Formats: sequence, structure tokens, C-alpha cells
Amino acid sequence: MPLDDSTLDLLFRNARTHNKWTDQPVSDDELRALFDLLKWGPTSANCSPARFLFLRTREAKEKLRPALSAGNVDKTLASPVTAIVAYDPHFYDHLPKLFPHTDAKSWFSGNYDLAEETAFRNGTLQGGYLILAARALGLDTGPMSGFDKAKVDAAFLADRGWKSNFLVNIGHGDPAGLFPRSPRFSFDEACLLL
Repeated sequence: MPLDDSTLDLLFRNARTHNKWTDQPVSDDELRALFDLLKWGPTSANCSPARFLFLRTREAKEKLRPALSAGNVDKTLASPVTAIVAYDPHFYDHLPKLFPHTDAKSWFSGNYDLAEETAFRNGTLQGGYLILAARALGLDTGPMSGFDKAKVDAAFLADRGWKSNFLVNIGHGDPAGLFPRSPRFSFDEACLLL
């Protein structure tokens, strides 16, 4: 059954990328609820390669600061939470648990290119699910790609073997920081019916 218009507005039509934040906090319980919702989004062979680091403390944000592009510093430090959306290149080690119907681990073991492509693609999907789950739970987001990936990986991920993909500020957006709504393509500009 299709969602009603108010829900579609919340998830898509009226949702915005936020650059300014209120001082309303985001609780650990809200972050757990966020993950518990986004984890149900589909990935190929249920591979679930995304890993999420939720930076909530001033210390964690200061550790991130040197990796941020200049235009992303203030809004990131002001947001209640910044998620590092990362992926595990060795996600396939968990496939016996996550996809037990067959030996899916063997599809990726020893095939670095396929594993990397699969991890990046599906981890990106899961980052998109994070954004939609946040909106569904009444939170706002500000996804960003303006950062030094090598610095983020070295500061936060090296000991885990994970790789960063993008960042998402999470909180309660202040509408005063919104830009005018940017245009979108029409169906005929972006789609083909074959």
C-alpha cells in the first residue's frame, strides 16, 4: 500500500539538506533506533558492508576537524552528531552469518576488485538508508563529501581496516540555514522508457 502524501513529503519532497542546527541533542537511543531501522534496507546477498561511527563529543569532532574542507567545518562542529559512513572491505567474512543459504564468501575471497566494488556500492546504499531512516525518525541530515578521506581513515578507521565513504551531520535542522530549494530534473530529462 503506498505511503500517504504527508509521509512522502517528510521523506522526500519537503526534506532538505541542513547546514545549521538547533541545540536540541540527539540521544544514543535515537542513534540506536536509527541503525535498527536502516539495517533493514536491502544490500546484495545481504552483505551489509556499511559501518557507522557516530561522532558526538567535542573531542571526536576536533579529531575530525583537520580532515574537513573549510566550508564544512562550522556546520560539522555545530551539529549534534556527525556520522562517518564507512565500509568494511572484508565484509564477506560475515557472509556465513548474514547469507547462510550458500557459500557467498567464496564469491569475494581472493577477488579484491569485486569485493571493493561490492562494499563501496552497498555501503553507499546503506548511507542513503541512514538519511531516510533519520528523516523517518524526525531527524534532519546534512550529507557531505568535502573531506580528506585519507585523514579520516587514518584518524578513525585504520585499526579496523574500514574505509570512509561520506559524512552525514545529524540533528534538528535550523531552517534559517537552508538555501533556496534547488531544481531537479524532470522525468524526460533523466529517464528513458525502453
